[in-house]
Amino acid sequence: MSSNSIDLNDLDQSANELGIGGTIAKEPDEESYKKRMQQRQQVQQLRVNQRDQKKGLIVVFTGQGKGKTTAALGMALRTLGHNKNVAIVQFIKGGWEPGEAKALKVFGDALKWHAAGEGFTWKTQDRQRDKQLVSKAWEISLDYLRDSEQKLVILDEINVAIKLGYLNIEDVIKGLSKRPPLTHAVLTGRGAPERLIKHADLVTEMTLIHHPFKEQGVKAQAGVEF
Repeated sequence: MSSNSIDLNDLDQSANELGIGGTIAKEPDEESYKKRMQQRQQVQQLRVNQRDQKKGLIVVFTGQGKGKTTAALGMALRTLGHNKNVAIVQFIKGGWEPGEAKALKVFGDALKWHAAGEGFTWKTQDRQRDKQLVSKAWEISLDYLRDSEQKLVILDEINVAIKLGYLNIEDVIKGLSKRPPLTHAVLTGRGAPERLIKHADLVTEMTLIHHPFKEQGVKAQAGVEF
């Protein structure tokens, strides 16, 4: 391990020990509290200064809980807000136009949205047709992944397409490697394969705790699910 790595680890440990403050802090007076927060600020600045690299990230949102696509679209909104181009390719989904697609039309040509599927497998009921649509969606995705004009490429529900056997994970990883150095890729959907998780830079798993459809019989609603 390099000395730089040791320094970073020491800084991280110092940050944890100093804490984040708030009303849970146990200082006897405000002056002591302020002193600790000043130390925390100094440590945090050092942590930020030491980590000054930039790279195009592979981001995975997976898990049984809701919010995977929503998290990805939050990144899209941020990117568009910085006047950068975003491409969204939806695998599996596509039988309807979600509210996000309607709302984001305000960004014009900066956003490219492809709903390449025809809905869930129990609706399409045609594996060969599903596989053809996934193959087409992947070809569209590859064009965007190679395009240096795209700052962010979202592959929505691609994890499900891989899980269903419609895409090979090695082909996906190979395609991701074609990105320009500063292009980010986001892959969403339940059941992200371990191979993808290991390859990714950032992975978040959404945990299901309560679900109104299963527990209360509440159907999908505009503004919540679509």
